[in-house]
Amino acid sequence: MDKQRLTELARDYVENSEDNYISKDIAISEDVVGMKIFEAPLLSFGSADDEYFTLLKQPSVIGEHFMQPKDWLPNSRTVISFFLPFTEVVKTSNTRDMSWPSIEWLHARVEGQALVNKLCMYLRSVLVSEGYDSVVPALDQRYWSAHFTSNWSERHVAFVCGLGTFGLSKGLITQKGIAGRLGSIVTELYLPPDKREYEDIYEYCSMCGSCAKNCPANAISIENGKIHDPCSAFLRKTGEKHKPRTGCGKCQVGVPCESRIP
Repeated sequence: MDKQRLTELARDYVENSEDNYISKDIAISEDVVGMKIFEAPLLSFGSADDEYFTLLKQPSVIGEHFMQPKDWLPNSRTVISFFLPFTEVVKTSNTRDMSWPSIEWLHARVEGQALVNKLCMYLRSVLVSEGYDSVVPALDQRYWSAHFTSNWSERHVAFVCGLGTFGLSKGLITQKGIAGRLGSIVTELYLPPDKREYEDIYEYCSMCGSCAKNCPANAISIENGKIHDPCSAFLRKTGEKHKPRTGCGKCQVGVPCESRIP
């Protein structure tokens, strides 16, 4: 099993999964029946021994509660991080009304995350079948998230693995932009780590402020970046309005980093 094969398996899974298309029985509106959620994923590979994972335990980054790859899997050698970019239909739809998330975006956020989880478990099953024990931290019983922090961060892990850098909105800007979802797997399989093509955590962000202008909760500013509380409060409102779905994503659309590195 090598990086190319894993990438091919991931792309085939996403393209052919019925979960990547909105079915009639779950569609909020007939207008979104058959809508494709994600384009082909980007995969990046990091070393489980990368010293950057240790740096994430610093209080100024995540904190001591961050569990490193070997905390999840003692004999781990590789961390696989992937980004699933939303389709143009999903992204464009979310610029029509900048006050509330579009129906397409709500589906992409909720059903899309379900597909991310299934892709993680699929890749894990492939690795395990090849004889390499593997763990999906975000779906492990030891995982927790509270008070705007967690013991495993998909964005920080993606940064370490070379997938991209942070933006002003605290999302991750990849070669395919910021609009999408992230996932990761820790495995005993050794795969050569990819080189980080950046040094600064905000290297791909132009600090243009477009995401701040888009934010309906006024939770982002060039001076202070993103403040979690107003963002979270707005998401609760969207959850009440669109129950059982929630979402926003205005900071990820109609911005220079939507689909590329600015």
